[in-house]
Amino acid sequence: MATVHKTLEVNIFGRSYRVACEDSEREALLQAVAFVDGKMNEVRKSGKVSGTERIAVMVALNVAHELLATKMGGGYDVGHLKRRIAAIESKVEAALASQEKLF
Repeated sequence: MATVHKTLEVNIFGRSYRVACEDSEREALLQAVAFVDGKMNEVRKSGKVSGTERIAVMVALNVAHELLATKMGGGYDVGHLKRRIAAIESKVEAALASQEKLF
């Protein structure tokens, strides 16, 4: 079966963009949009960089630097943390489920 891609209109730094996105990825895309928009506004407010294109490049460089630092051991592995949290949640849910049987 073919995957159906829907488009979602998002707003970053005052400009609208249409992005292809599956329903299951919608929330993650919206979080990414909010993150990028916030970073671009931070750079603009600093007053050190002007022009939308220059601001976008600075944000891209900063995000790439953070990602590479994480991958090279200079940061934390978000995927690993998410898996650990999910495992802990499963254990807590199992423990609570067994407690509910007591009442």
